[in-house]
Amino acid sequence: MRACREASGISQQELARRLGRPQSYVSKAEMGERRLDVVEFLQFMRAIEGEPLALLRDIEREYRVMRRPPARKRRPTAGPG
Repeated sequence: MRACREASGISQQELARRLGRPQSYVSKAEMGERRLDVVEFLQFMRAIEGEPLALLRDIEREYRVMRRPPARKRRPTAGPG
């Protein structure tokens, strides 16, 4: 979310003003110290004129990569007997 805000050229203070919230709200949301519900997320993205679905797709891709289990080693199979 921080990258989206920065890409839009909006400061935390300006975003907080647009949301009617304190700057600490924006900071905590960006740092992951405060989780946003769906409505808050949409308000955040609307305030920075961002694309919520694009950000969710990026997050989902990163999550999939992080959650990918390590490749299992294959055991050698016995040859013909």
